[in-house]
Amino acid sequence: MSFQAYIDNIKAKTGKSPEDFKQLAETKGFMENGMLVQSVKATEITNWLKEEFELGHGHAMAIYATFKGKTS
Repeated sequence: MSFQAYIDNIKAKTGKSPEDFKQLAETKGFMENGMLVQSVKATEITNWLKEEFELGHGHAMAIYATFKGKTS
């Protein structure tokens, strides 16, 4: 599955774009000023996405990748 297919599937399932998730991550304290907080581990973010949005591991990692700047 391509990266864009992951993003499209996430949007279809949750109704949220990567930008929406970034805003939510800021409110959770995972990001500040659009950047990941250095002390936050990938597992913390993927666990949050799995629990709150019922994403699978691969989909949660795709969102995490967007937090790190991946766009395609």
